[in-house]
Amino acid sequence: MAPRQKHRQPVIETAVRLFRQQGYSATGLNDLVFEAGAPKGSIYHYFPEGKASIAVAAVEEAGRRVAETVAAIAARTGSTRELLIEHARLLGGWMAKSGFRDGCPITTVILELAPQERLIAEAGRKAYAARQSVLERKLMEDGFRRPKAAELAILCMSALQGSLVQARVETSRKPIDATAKQLGDLIEAARGSLVRA
Repeated sequence: MAPRQKHRQPVIETAVRLFRQQGYSATGLNDLVFEAGAPKGSIYHYFPEGKASIAVAAVEEAGRRVAETVAAIAARTGSTRELLIEHARLLGGWMAKSGFRDGCPITTVILELAPQERLIAEAGRKAYAARQSVLERKLMEDGFRRPKAAELAILCMSALQGSLVQARVETSRKPIDATAKQLGDLIEAARGSLVRA
């Protein structure tokens, strides 16, 4: 790694973790510098707009990771229902491991800053679109036409995001598992209608 870039990625990874755990507003620049082991001056070198530009980079990084994870699950599962259930297992496991303190770093930042912070909102849109695209493709493999697949992908993403909040409140993975199961059942029932039509 080039010397002038050596602190950039650790700052982004630290931001993803801290935003996931405590949100954007509760995370100060000093927290990011200390946790990342980066000199304070490097923050403005890598992120000239300060904390907001760190948030953009963190949302982009988290979005890339989520899309890659969902794509990997999609590649090894036979249906959208299986994809949702396996993804819920992963999400529930991560949440339980954190003692239900962690949330989604994309959502925590977006809830605090969109739509007033245009660049952060755009990074969030791209992050969600990447995940939605994976779900749409899997739904199309299941026999849905693109418009219906797009709507179902939005439903799945919205419901799972909501289940993460409920899981934190209840300190239980049950909302995540129940949401994935019900979404899977709904999709399978809709697939059955496609076959009968």
